[in-house]
Amino acid sequence: MSWISNTFSSSIGRKVLVAITGLFLCSFLVVHLIGNFQLFKNDGGAAFNIYSHFMGTNPVIRTLEWVLLLGFVFHIYESYTLAARNRAARAVAYVESRPSQNSPWYSRSMALLGTIILVFLLVHMYNFFYRARFGDLDPDINNNADLYTLVYSSFKQWWYVLLYVAAQVALCYHLIHGFRSAFQTLGLNHRKYTPIIRAIGYAFAVLVCAGFAIMPLYFFFFKPELAH
Repeated sequence: MSWISNTFSSSIGRKVLVAITGLFLCSFLVVHLIGNFQLFKNDGGAAFNIYSHFMGTNPVIRTLEWVLLLGFVFHIYESYTLAARNRAARAVAYVESRPSQNSPWYSRSMALLGTIILVFLLVHMYNFFYRARFGDLDPDINNNADLYTLVYSSFKQWWYVLLYVAAQVALCYHLIHGFRSAFQTLGLNHRKYTPIIRAIGYAFAVLVCAGFAIMPLYFFFFKPELAH
């Protein structure tokens, strides 16, 4: 088993692990976004609460949550480890190579963008996931935990909306660079297909992050007060 540990402790092995977990997390973003679109239904949150109840009680989903958690942990840890190694290795050479002229700023700021996303995730997980699973939410008309009201109240707070949208901007740039880099790391790099992968990654990043950002903005600016 030593060859496995040696492989994934090397820089190449860590990049492969970051690429695989990153693409896995991209699939999660799509599923999460589609589910959250239930928020836009004009039914007082009933559809969203049904969806949330299903996600919180289905045994398959609950098992996959642990896989998702491991994906986040490995992606974050390996990304920061790579960033630290790269920073130490090119302390001098990086200055001489004029990075500002050779690469976009977001490709050189993945650690910073990742930190913004991480801060948001910690706040977001506590505010919704922890309180939904371990809090004491009131039931809705269908006797499901009323997570919709919690979402509504959160998206009526300016600081949370600002944090949410800022995190989506950071995530967008993170995905624009990461999506293409993941395929390149996995050896799926070709003069003919790389531009297509880059275009798909750009479209994916913009559409997914815009979809998430629209939700708090819609609630904050346009959603009327809940009826009591």
